[in-house]
Amino acid sequence: MKQDQTNRISDNVVMLGELLTDTVRKALGEEMTERIERIRELSHETTTLGFRAENNPLDCLETLSDQELLHIAQTFNQSLNLLNTAEQFNAISLITRGDSNPIRFVSLCGELKAKGCSREEIITALEQMNMDLVLTAHPTEINRRSFINNLNETSECLEELERADLPEYKRAQLMRRLRQLIVQYWYTDEIRKRRPTPIEEAKWGNDVIENSLWHAVPSFIRELNVQLEQTLEGYTLPIDARPIQFTAWMGGDRDGNPNVTATVTREVLLQNRKRAAQLFLADIEVLVRELSMSKCTEEFRAYLGDQEVQEPYRELMKRLRSQLRHTIAFLDKRIAGKQGPISEEVIYYDRQLWEPLMQCYHSLIACGMDSIAGDKLTDTLRRICCFGVTLVRTDVRQESSRHAEAISEITRYIGLGDYMSWSEEEKQAFLIRELSSKRPLIPSNWTPSPETAEVLETCRVIAETPEGVIPVYLISMTQTPSDILAVHLLLKETNCPYRLPVGPLFETLADLKAAASVMRDLFHIGWYRGIIDNRQMVMIGYSDSAKDAGALAAGWAQYCAQEELIEVCREAGVQLTLFHGRGGTIGRGGGPAKRALFSQPPGSLQGGLRVTVQGEMIRFKFGQPAIAIHTLDLYLEAILEANLLPPPVPQPQWRAIMDELRDSSCQIYQGVVRRNPDFISYFYQATPEAELAKLPMGSRPAKRRSTPSLESLRAIPWIFGWAQNRLMLPAWLGAGEALQQAIDQGQVELLETMYREWPFFNSRISMLEMVYAKSDIAVAEYYDRQLVAPELQYLGDDLRERLRRDIETILSISHDAVLMEDVSDGAADHVQMRSSYTLPLNLLQVELLRRSRATDTPSPALEQALMVTISGIAAGVRNSG
Repeated sequence: MKQDQTNRISDNVVMLGELLTDTVRKALGEEMTERIERIRELSHETTTLGFRAENNPLDCLETLSDQELLHIAQTFNQSLNLLNTAEQFNAISLITRGDSNPIRFVSLCGELKAKGCSREEIITALEQMNMDLVLTAHPTEINRRSFINNLNETSECLEELERADLPEYKRAQLMRRLRQLIVQYWYTDEIRKRRPTPIEEAKWGNDVIENSLWHAVPSFIRELNVQLEQTLEGYTLPIDARPIQFTAWMGGDRDGNPNVTATVTREVLLQNRKRAAQLFLADIEVLVRELSMSKCTEEFRAYLGDQEVQEPYRELMKRLRSQLRHTIAFLDKRIAGKQGPISEEVIYYDRQLWEPLMQCYHSLIACGMDSIAGDKLTDTLRRICCFGVTLVRTDVRQESSRHAEAISEITRYIGLGDYMSWSEEEKQAFLIRELSSKRPLIPSNWTPSPETAEVLETCRVIAETPEGVIPVYLISMTQTPSDILAVHLLLKETNCPYRLPVGPLFETLADLKAAASVMRDLFHIGWYRGIIDNRQMVMIGYSDSAKDAGALAAGWAQYCAQEELIEVCREAGVQLTLFHGRGGTIGRGGGPAKRALFSQPPGSLQGGLRVTVQGEMIRFKFGQPAIAIHTLDLYLEAILEANLLPPPVPQPQWRAIMDELRDSSCQIYQGVVRRNPDFISYFYQATPEAELAKLPMGSRPAKRRSTPSLESLRAIPWIFGWAQNRLMLPAWLGAGEALQQAIDQGQVELLETMYREWPFFNSRISMLEMVYAKSDIAVAEYYDRQLVAPELQYLGDDLRERLRRDIETILSISHDAVLMEDVSDGAADHVQMRSSYTLPLNLLQVELLRRSRATDTPSPALEQALMVTISGIAAGVRNSG
């Protein structure tokens, strides 16, 4: 089966490659096309044999013009995106051809029962399941929406071509359309000319919902219910079940992003509502056409208020259609800045859609029309549960110091002194006193600074937004209980009519270690316990802790922090929801979703799953309905298995060695990254980090401050830069050496036992193997020799030697002959296949960086080519940011 899948991918890659070659030949001529084809052949041979500087397939680079380099870069970038499309389609095609059901609950239920889980336990776990997937506001998705739409249609054509009964004339039509799509692809600029605005980011996220998730979610629940009924003796999820929700950071995440303002958040919330109204209007139009039946209950006729109408269900749908049209017109006025009351004709709350549709649903059931009630109408009801009339919920996130500075400005103005200079005890006493006070703290005639005015206006936006639309206010860099109380006070002072949950985000190594202590102190505050309804969300950050201490030390710190938070909340009688702030990369907590979730501490998913889906991973995991259904099934499996068959509690000797590994790997990592004064200069020379700042990836700036330092650099460009030169350093530095030290101390058998029996440790080793497979020591050396000052090249020599030794260490623990040997889905083959297309882009990038850094005025073609190589390498490495 694995070989068949690989062959199918290869066949599609060849076909798409030939169509691209024909397009390039017509656009660039025979000579340039032959040169590109020769590079492709040499690159494949070089990748198979192993790249070395002396067998460089692009040894003619220096003789080519900037424009010619751009054409070569475009060809290989587009080849990689088409390869990825073929690879993703292959996963879909197994489902669409019926070879594989995307939902595997039947087999999962069999496994659960075989391991002692009762029917009642499985049903309870299903009913308690809460999957909240958070689409983030700082994507590394750098392809334009027109590109993504083109690739999606390419996948649809491949699906049609797979049909065994396809007539020849239809096959010819599809091939003509594929050719047209690839010509469109070639002549469309790959890279945006400017950064997207936060509002444009939100629209992109909404496109994913409209084109994929809107269809995937009801389809997923429908098929899941079929399998539940089959395996659990007739049980199905109730119609009002809400196992899946989506939240967004687009338009709400202002941490370090000055482009996200209160005005932006207000507009994004309105745009989300408008998109939801448009989608529900389309649903209702379908129901207007389909619900022509005349038979209904007397209760339904009474609800309708019309005893004579011949088609009562259709009449109800027409009324809802009219209301949704009024809603869209109302939202257009609000978006244009016009204020006015919300009339009864405007659908503003979920219940306004839910109640009439449920009346219709119950009547159809009572009249024996179950099959009709269970079709399009049920799909719409499921969408109300999942998306609601706001389409997505929107988190607000801000950095803790912004709130402290705002309160400090207030206390200075009213003569109480400088809040920021007070001790933690003094801050808490002040905040609790003001939270309990019935008088306002902020004078009505006060004019705050622009920064404080923005914080307060954000709180006013929250106050005017119905409860639940903004599910939580997240505080990055939370360090003390006062950081959380401060937000509650600001919300009180801006007249928020409800208690909005406020969630701390613990992200640095020090903050993770202190997380349980902070929450314990907070739970001891009577005022706070009185307003949280025994529920608490805590976000665990993966990016900054890994940047601080290395992936292995950060991973163990995150694990321990979760354990401690679970215990603190258990002692306090508080239901904890852990929110995992994962990125796409291993260095930012990424990796295969099911393996990553199952490797968490026992009990960590009892409060539900809340996890970020970032950047290009949104498209790879949810960009098409079939892929989205498969992804949702993986999450479902992980949650049920983790809650019903929790992973083992780590044994004392496992903890002891992990503590040693954390300390030694952190020391090694920081010794290189933080304590070597040459390191930052080496990083900027060896990677295209400075050039990344020009790439319009997202609305958020690449740096917090302009000073070149590790602290000023965001986690995404830090990871992204090392992925470009194929060293992948943040994901492995320190880990292998620490493990080798443990082996040298005679602990290899213990490590092997942990690898076999402990999912957390197994996932660490497996993810390291994936990182090593995507790295390329020879390519990284080529970057150094061409771009790094001679006096700094010793750093690269040292790092590459560490990487060589680390690979041997990891293979000795996993007992694999080659990297990723135990991966069963062909991932290793896919990595190898992409490498022969990625290599030319790496070599091109080196030449382009060399030229760009030699002049103050690089040509437009050179800059464009450099951006294309960055995009292409990201497509080749995948999960790169």
